[in-house]
Amino acid sequence: MSAALNIGARALTTNLAALQVIGHNIANANTAGYSRQTVQTQSSGYQMLGGMYFGKGVELANVTRAHSDYLTREARLAGSAAAADGERYARLQQLESLFPTGTDGLGAAVNSMLNVWNDVASSPSDLSARVVALARGDDLASRMRSTAGQLDILTTSANQEASGTVSTINRLASDVAKINQKIIESQGDNGQPNDLLDQRDQLLSELGKLVQVTTVSADDGSTSVFVGGSQPLVLGSSANKLMLVNNPDNPSQKQVNLIQGGVSQALPTTNLGGSLGGLLTYVNTDLPQMQNLLGRMALALQTEMNTQHRLGMDLQGNVGGDFFVPSANAQAVPGAANTGNAQIHTQVSDPTALKASDYQLVFDGAGVNVTRMSDGVTTAFASLPAELDGLSFELDSGAGAVGDSYFVRPFASAARDMQVAIGSPTQLAVASPVMVTPGSTNAEGLSIESLYAFEASANLNDPVSISFLADGTFTISGLGPGNPPPDNPGLPGSYNYTPGKPLQFNGWSLTLRGSPTAGDSFDITPAPAGSNPQNGGNAKAVLALRDLATFDGVSLSEGYGVLLSHLGTEVQSAQFAARYTEQLAGSTESARAGLSGVNLDEEAARLLQFQQAYQASAKFLQVAQGTFDTLLQTVGR
Repeated sequence: MSAALNIGARALTTNLAALQVIGHNIANANTAGYSRQTVQTQSSGYQMLGGMYFGKGVELANVTRAHSDYLTREARLAGSAAAADGERYARLQQLESLFPTGTDGLGAAVNSMLNVWNDVASSPSDLSARVVALARGDDLASRMRSTAGQLDILTTSANQEASGTVSTINRLASDVAKINQKIIESQGDNGQPNDLLDQRDQLLSELGKLVQVTTVSADDGSTSVFVGGSQPLVLGSSANKLMLVNNPDNPSQKQVNLIQGGVSQALPTTNLGGSLGGLLTYVNTDLPQMQNLLGRMALALQTEMNTQHRLGMDLQGNVGGDFFVPSANAQAVPGAANTGNAQIHTQVSDPTALKASDYQLVFDGAGVNVTRMSDGVTTAFASLPAELDGLSFELDSGAGAVGDSYFVRPFASAARDMQVAIGSPTQLAVASPVMVTPGSTNAEGLSIESLYAFEASANLNDPVSISFLADGTFTISGLGPGNPPPDNPGLPGSYNYTPGKPLQFNGWSLTLRGSPTAGDSFDITPAPAGSNPQNGGNAKAVLALRDLATFDGVSLSEGYGVLLSHLGTEVQSAQFAARYTEQLAGSTESARAGLSGVNLDEEAARLLQFQQAYQASAKFLQVAQGTFDTLLQTVGR
């Protein structure tokens, strides 16, 4: 009889335990990271009575959770990739808003600044036209400074966000280590602390969205966490820390170091993943690229404008000065491990050859290697100065030791510091220092379009005469050294003529239109004193800068389009990656949740099942108790 009572009691407690687990599932149906739990039962064995074997009922074997290590790992990795791509895409959208198109864009400001010189060329003595030209230049400089300032704000904001993300990672790592300790202490021979395991998986999921992690399980139930490929963030019940620091070889970039036992080790940014990886890609790659593109645009424009403006004459007959305040030469930053004392700077040598890139210089036994950071191309030089990509790398003082490295950002401050250098409209160098006089007997087939100085030449003011021959070629006298040789050698040596193609000699450029007649002649001489109010030659030269191939073969007026094209490509690529990884993360999480999640319909069915089993067990226990009482009463008589 005691066996029957024991069977009933065990059935009652086992079914009650099942009901408790089902209730726990229902209560946590909406709890993030919760895995459905299931009661595992088993037979309580048997006993022999009268040569027969009778079962002893049921007992609770274990409470397990619906969980797949594979699906959990895949969901975590996909979530990390989605977080990285999503973070970068969101940041690039913010960046894109700084570069509008249409009349609000920098391209419109550049063209407006250049186009207004057409009015100045038409009316060189009109002060109102000169004032407008200065205003357009000031407006462009203001927009450049504003855009550069907004880029600085985005950089600061992203750095602060990255620092906050690192702090959150450290907190989560510490929480994982604490959970590991609890699991070690709670681990039993026949069961597992399911809720602690769920809490740890949820922490790892949150951690994976911030930085890509890999995990390794130990026999004691703890899980070690690794970041950056193979660096230990959590080992059992102890956690290391991450720290966001400046890259010692590139102060404009950030890197993440792992601090373990007082030793700091840099983690590869490309292996970080998560929102932290997306942020650092944005900070270290996307923002510097846009700063370089904007800075190159500003530096090339101000260099071309200043060079041309200095070749002209102002309203009082003075030689023109700088139109924009020249950017300071970029100083190279020495590497932290340098042992030499070299001081290096860069300056523009050819504004039409500039590449939107930072540069690294490394000294070796054979000289110095200059690496263009945008594509990793390295060029070796025997010594400094070195000319590369329209830049001159100059050694100011000292010497570099073997192994020394230097990092330089030639375009970092060009847009940030851009401003107009002149304040009076009379200082605008509109006039050309040379003038052209057609021969008195010229036919009417040729017209003069423009004449201006295009480079500083010692022979600029030398009198020169051009005479056209019957075959349409021309001869020229009065040339100084360094001019191109005749196209047609002989006596006399003549040059070919193409209508509309500039004739460039002695530092001046003359453009003629039409068809020449034999005997047509033109004399180029210094502009006489007092002719500046009627002379708009240099204004036409500034206007001609619009079509100067400057940005990888693209004209100065279309330089903003190069910037927009690069940004648009990056945004579109980031959008595609974000959408793809978001869908992948959603599908892998759905697969994990499909296995581990709570289905209320299923739980309701199981609730009814075990409720009936519990009631039946109670009824059986009641019958056994009644039978036992009857037996006691019978025996007692």
